[in-house]
Amino acid sequence: MKQKEGLPEATELTPRFEFNPKNGIDNPALSLAEDSEPEGTVQVRFCFLKKEEGESFGFWLRQEAGNSGHLIRQVKPGGLAHRKGLREGDRILEVNREYVDDMEHLRVVWKIRSSGMQILLTILDGNAYSLAKALGRNLIQLLPSYHRPRLCCVAKDQNGFGFAVSAPEGVKGVFRVSVVSHGPADQAGVPDGAWLLELNGMSVKNWTYARLSKKLKQSSSPMGLLVIDAESEEFYRQHNIKITASLADNLWLPFEVRKLQMTRGPDGYGFLLKEEECGSGKKGQFLRELDAGLPAEKAGMRDGDQLLGVNGESVEGLSHHRMVSKILADSKRVTLLVIDSEGSQFFDLVGLSPLVFYDNQDALPGMPDTRGSSSSNMLQESCLSTFAPCPPDMDLPCHAWLPRDGSQDFSKEVAKSFVECRVANFQAELRSPM
Repeated sequence: MKQKEGLPEATELTPRFEFNPKNGIDNPALSLAEDSEPEGTVQVRFCFLKKEEGESFGFWLRQEAGNSGHLIRQVKPGGLAHRKGLREGDRILEVNREYVDDMEHLRVVWKIRSSGMQILLTILDGNAYSLAKALGRNLIQLLPSYHRPRLCCVAKDQNGFGFAVSAPEGVKGVFRVSVVSHGPADQAGVPDGAWLLELNGMSVKNWTYARLSKKLKQSSSPMGLLVIDAESEEFYRQHNIKITASLADNLWLPFEVRKLQMTRGPDGYGFLLKEEECGSGKKGQFLRELDAGLPAEKAGMRDGDQLLGVNGESVEGLSHHRMVSKILADSKRVTLLVIDSEGSQFFDLVGLSPLVFYDNQDALPGMPDTRGSSSSNMLQESCLSTFAPCPPDMDLPCHAWLPRDGSQDFSKEVAKSFVECRVANFQAELRSPM
């Protein structure tokens, strides 16, 4: 086994470990065959969906009277979900390894929609689900107890990042992390002895030790590490589950998405929405030039916050003009989802949307809650493709100033045309084949 110094402050690992490429990382004593449940035992399935640009996941999610749980319906034949094994009547128990069976339906819809281009669903078929419910079984006990990967933000101090890495001789992509007690990595939540999966959003799966060492030395502060314990890595690999940052436990991250609720005053909201380039080269919408004492500052907005959502919907990737039209859709009030500049830079570094970890506990605008309606068999139904289309780009200023002096009577017209378009498009989306 080759032992090298990972970073200048790193201490040498004392325990040795063996690696057998045939059996996997660290050869943990985990035999799925030996630990398998008796025949007939209810078992969950894992469905990893990764869609291409313009593609949908290919199913509808429904909540129905007389049928508990979040139901998979209208699986598109030959579509992504169908190809990956989703079937009519399946129930979703977890979204990205987070238990959702007892979660409000629209929150589950939000989690799926905000997951981006890929998602891991934990599924139980309809008959098994109904039987388990009838028998009063705790569905959580059906789920594997293995840990999620952990996403950590490690900031350098005067002694460095506080960890080292080791690797088996001649093997690519297998790196164990040795953490200095009470150092930056330890304080950031990196477990000692964990396996490194990603560095700053880049997979290390095919990296040599020399390449990793070079990347570590070149990394600025803070750096993003995706790590996992050996036993959990073995479980995911045995089940052909791709480990991505979207599956991560983010409890150690010092950043959070904030919700700002504002009512427009006579001088407007009091901020500037400006398009800027992020470190990765992508465009983002940032909030600048806050006016003291106006609604934006009172709601907790900070200069440099990045705008992520408007009125409960993600706006990432939308044009500047479309974001402005969404903000002004209601001339009196707006709710924004934002993250501070440090959080924006970190998530841009690791290539992940901050909304992946945001738990939206409010119903999504435009997504009707039909409980109590005349429909006897459907409570809520959601087409899991994309958010409803926005109206065409409008002729707005490049750096759209949200009126502060009330001199621009422009929001009412925008609101009327936008709401009419929004309702029409959403109804069409609910009723259209996928």
